[in-house]
Amino acid sequence: MTTENVSAKVQPRNPLIPVSDQTWAGLAVLAVTLVIGWVMSRTDGTAAAIWVLAGVFGFTLQRSRFCFASAFRDLFLFGSGHNMKGIMAGMAVTTLGFAAIMHWIVPNPGSGVLPSEAHVLPVGLSVVVGGVMFGVGMVIAGGCVSGSLYRMAEGYVASWVTIGGVIVGLGALTLTWNWWYGTFITHEPKIWLPNVAGLGYTGAIGLTLLGLLAIYLLVTWVEARNGLFTPKINRKVTPAMTFPSRVREASDPIFKRGWPIVIGGVVLGVLGIVMYTIHMPLGVTGELMRASQLVMGWGGIDVPVLDGLATLGGCTGRSGESGLISHTFSITVGLLPGALMGALFAGEFKLRLPNNWRRYVQSLGGGLLMGYAAGLAIGCTIGAFFSAVPSLSVSGWVFGLALGVGAFVGTLIIKRIP
Repeated sequence: MTTENVSAKVQPRNPLIPVSDQTWAGLAVLAVTLVIGWVMSRTDGTAAAIWVLAGVFGFTLQRSRFCFASAFRDLFLFGSGHNMKGIMAGMAVTTLGFAAIMHWIVPNPGSGVLPSEAHVLPVGLSVVVGGVMFGVGMVIAGGCVSGSLYRMAEGYVASWVTIGGVIVGLGALTLTWNWWYGTFITHEPKIWLPNVAGLGYTGAIGLTLLGLLAIYLLVTWVEARNGLFTPKINRKVTPAMTFPSRVREASDPIFKRGWPIVIGGVVLGVLGIVMYTIHMPLGVTGELMRASQLVMGWGGIDVPVLDGLATLGGCTGRSGESGLISHTFSITVGLLPGALMGALFAGEFKLRLPNNWRRYVQSLGGGLLMGYAAGLAIGCTIGAFFSAVPSLSVSGWVFGLALGVGAFVGTLIIKRIP
């Protein structure tokens, strides 16, 4: 072997040059995403900004494996609160940011005015039924709506089936919405904590953070009771001396390795705050609602005028936006290229087909339940829970408790599925 060949073998690769087809594909997706954002900015700067943030949203979901279904399922099945702690951390960050924004919108909470665009939703039977149904559906399907969306981008065919079920479920809710609204929702109050018993912002923030801390401690107690612990894995660390090794040391934790769930939750919390400063809190079901109504129209089904939905707020309440490029389009569809980039840069994209036909049934059935429930509760786990609790809305806590009950039932069901 010649000296030149030996040198070529030991020479470190340049980390700035992609070495895999998936990395090249990820760069191509990034370029296309930026071009789409630029085209959007020519007509709607807000939609373009939401599109870019949605890409970061999807990337964060994929890198941190952030999913509400796994958080509840793992807690009930294995006594593991690892994912739930990430959710609590994200909601705590979002609460502080939302409070500052809402104080700017409504300086005097005792005036009776609710902050615009905040996810302060009705509290009553509708949110309880919606929460329980959603909890059952997400565990059976193996992912919540946002979790199924980012797994779609990873190549999971079952997640595509789940989202198809969500769209059909939202269509079914559309046909029955006016009954729910006239019978229950129109009589259900919106309860905003700063308005309650003179709590104001200080009291509402303190009460919300104490609630999140209580859940964190409860989850930690469950882990201790089950004897779970997080082992510390010592790995050999080679000092980064060369330029290529220093670049890799900085980039690999972001693009190659999975993120700690708490980091993912905090990033999502910050994203939610930025989203609210631009227009609205995070929520992904508005565009799926629009898609369901479009499919109904294609099928010759008359889409009824939905009484009062547009006045209730929340992501589903924005489904009346017209035109292809809407704000709901930007947040929901924009999530997909972000998640795809995360999977490609990490070399994790792969077309995955279920091994058993029952998985298709589970995905479709769980999606149907989640779709109907998300429409009824005016949001999924992102809009009606992750964004509602930081909006200091009692509805977020009610939905979360109902979600837990439904997830527990869903866990009992999947234990019986072969």
